[in-house]
Amino acid sequence: MVAKAECWKGRSVFFRVEIVLDTDGRIRNNGQGDLELIFREVEDRDLVLRARKGQVDAYNALVSRWETKMYNYLLRLTGNAEDAMDLSQDVFLKAYQHLGKLDDAGRFGPWLYRIAHNEAMSHLRRQRPEDELRDIAVGVAAGARMAPVEVTLAVESALKRISPEQREAVVLKVYEGFKFDEIAAILDCPASTIKSRVYTGLELLKEILAPVVKGQSPGTE
Repeated sequence: MVAKAECWKGRSVFFRVEIVLDTDGRIRNNGQGDLELIFREVEDRDLVLRARKGQVDAYNALVSRWETKMYNYLLRLTGNAEDAMDLSQDVFLKAYQHLGKLDDAGRFGPWLYRIAHNEAMSHLRRQRPEDELRDIAVGVAAGARMAPVEVTLAVESALKRISPEQREAVVLKVYEGFKFDEIAAILDCPASTIKSRVYTGLELLKEILAPVVKGQSPGTE
């Protein structure tokens, strides 16, 4: 494919539409290119096939469609906004470079998550042990009434206290909405293993969050 190379954090980025940060820290499209592609009823398959023919705007449309989901997925795995941003950029660049290796153009989403999984796991293995093993308390006193944002923070903290394998399975199932067989394809392991990770992870989350739930509903078990 022929594409204009842009520089992002010292790297060559093969998109005519730059990946830039919005004021809230999210990736956004800077308005260059054919934004109408994003809003049409165009299937990922069509965009992938067009991107393979060198239509960079088609790939930019894929990026715009998936960038928020990908960033949120990586943020939940890494727990760090800057790491998630960097990894998102790496994922989309790697996907662009290997687009010709995608067997089924209609399966771009699961294939992209597979790349993201590999990038995130490599990143986590490079972290210092003290960072990986750091305890993150829920931090909400029993009996205190919680605002929605506090509930969200409590759940995010609880997610960090289960194993990386369980956390990723729960995130893909609950947050991203994938089916068990789709998660199995993304993580390259049996669906039965995925089910075990999801259910075990959910049970652990219930235990971790039990004091919080009990605090919200005094007198209940």
